[in-house]
Amino acid sequence: MNDNNSPNLQRRAFLKVTMLASGALAFGVGWGGTAAAALDGETWKPNLYVRINRDGTVTIVSKNPEAGQGVKTAFPMVVAECLEVDWANVKVEQAPLDDRYGRQAIGGSRGTPDGWDDLRIAGTGALYMLVHAAAGQWDVPVSECSASSGQVEHKSSGKTIKYEELLDIVSEMPVPDIASLKLKCRPEDFKLLGKFVPGVDNPKIITGQPLYGCDVRKEGMLYAQYVKCPSFGGRVRKANVAAVAKQPGITHAFVVEGTDNLAGLMPGVAIVGETWWAVNSAREKLKVDWDTVRTDSTSAYEKEAAKLAKGEGEIQRHDGDVEKALESAEKIVEASYYYPFVSHANLEPQVATALYRESGQLEMWAPSQNPKGARALISNTLGLDEGKVHINLERIGGGFGRRLRHDYMVEVAWIAREVKRPVQIQWTREDDMQHGFNRPAAWHHFRAGIGSDGNMSAFDHHFVTFGNGGKPISGANLSKNHYPAGLVPNFRLRQSMIECNVPTGPWRSPGHSAYCWAYQSFFDEVALAAERDQLEFRLDLLAQKHGKPPIDVVRSAATLKKAAEAAGWGRDPGPGRGLGMAFHYDHGGFVSHVAQVHADGNRVKVEKMWSAVDVGPVINLSGATN
Repeated sequence: MNDNNSPNLQRRAFLKVTMLASGALAFGVGWGGTAAAALDGETWKPNLYVRINRDGTVTIVSKNPEAGQGVKTAFPMVVAECLEVDWANVKVEQAPLDDRYGRQAIGGSRGTPDGWDDLRIAGTGALYMLVHAAAGQWDVPVSECSASSGQVEHKSSGKTIKYEELLDIVSEMPVPDIASLKLKCRPEDFKLLGKFVPGVDNPKIITGQPLYGCDVRKEGMLYAQYVKCPSFGGRVRKANVAAVAKQPGITHAFVVEGTDNLAGLMPGVAIVGETWWAVNSAREKLKVDWDTVRTDSTSAYEKEAAKLAKGEGEIQRHDGDVEKALESAEKIVEASYYYPFVSHANLEPQVATALYRESGQLEMWAPSQNPKGARALISNTLGLDEGKVHINLERIGGGFGRRLRHDYMVEVAWIAREVKRPVQIQWTREDDMQHGFNRPAAWHHFRAGIGSDGNMSAFDHHFVTFGNGGKPISGANLSKNHYPAGLVPNFRLRQSMIECNVPTGPWRSPGHSAYCWAYQSFFDEVALAAERDQLEFRLDLLAQKHGKPPIDVVRSAATLKKAAEAAGWGRDPGPGRGLGMAFHYDHGGFVSHVAQVHADGNRVKVEKMWSAVDVGPVINLSGATN
């Protein structure tokens, strides 16, 4: 996390203050790289994060989509922390897609780190001006004034003034240079951050109030389903759409030619009606003659994978001499691991609502992890200017990477332009499972050499994955620097790819949820063969340096030690029980787990888990706990 001494921050960021028609004062943050740019021919305006209202309440805007990760609460908490206001007086507002906010996406765990500076600048800049306004009004030094709970205080005189009483004065003041702001950056400075704050949407969630994409209702709204070929990319030769259109409650049924983009508008048949149930019932009458163009199958993949496993593969990285080290090793351990294609299966199947107006404007209400990407796809597919596509962000009922793809949104956008009424597309669970973007399957073939010291002297990994056009498909790429690169003297990563036309994508931790399982399971095998304690073996591995380590070995080791200490590592857990462990690093987080497992024949039960997690300063303890 950057502090206020960052030279990049000083050079590029600036604050802007605006008095709104309501009398509220709005504080926004802009960046010098785009400050002079024009947006749709109008003067460029920075994003607005906080509004101080005349009634003393503070409205804080959360710019990123909310999918249960807590950003809609965490972002405003950062502003409130720096503005010194009581959380009870804060109202949170979800921003729509707006280029003034910069990055508005959830993916790659970059939300809070990317918004950290903007959020602190907005809150701190507002506080700076309010304190200076109060000091000027009282004719006292600024250094003698402080702020808390939404008011400024001059302790020696006992004077206090509420923020809302200073709005007119602040609106006439020049904004401060960002370099003059002292931005909070360390946990010891925090009053609100790090505490347990319930999610701002919790009351509505608990009482079943509308929040999600599937809850959207518009006057005169129609409902739609979009039927695609079971074989990805298959086109419609013919379909009985005329007969389907005559079914009760159906208003439209038509063929969509679609595109070749497997992540976009694939060919299909749209069925639209007055109720979702009517549409779903009419769908059962639909008969389509599909022109299938692809024949990808699991059995074919398995045969190709077995063939490739016998080959050498393409070397991605080779340190030292693996073959020579294996020849001289005390022991050699070999193991292979496989995992299948996996669906996201998020709780809320894909859904979006769209209205195409006669003016050529398209308005959407959708749960999207990357609304800018959705807008670009819709613009390109429908031939609309991006400025005519407006997206309102609905709370996401589960994303995990699936809603980084926007096929469902471009489908309803196309349908809305045809029917000229508000229309909501709601996928069935079957649609979701059949046409999701799966985490790719893969095969990991490991070999390790164990030296006389009980450590790995060589590590060889043949990774059989999926590709298209000579490049790994989405979610199938493994970094050549993945551990234990840099932790063993002789390291080799080889890769073979199977040609694949199945839509895939990030799944809950782009690849790492699978890689961690394969690597850590193999480390268990190596430690067992070396007759080493699992904790000792892993700590010794993290203590090795053979080139630049791929991870922060100190922080990784610290989580291992913490989890082992909490679990009482080394104790006898009792008859039929054992302790196991694993560690991993991904997207800024260092995590170790110890599990106590009970085995009774073929029945295995995890009885308890101890976890040590290092993700840096905690914004909201509620989110961290979850």
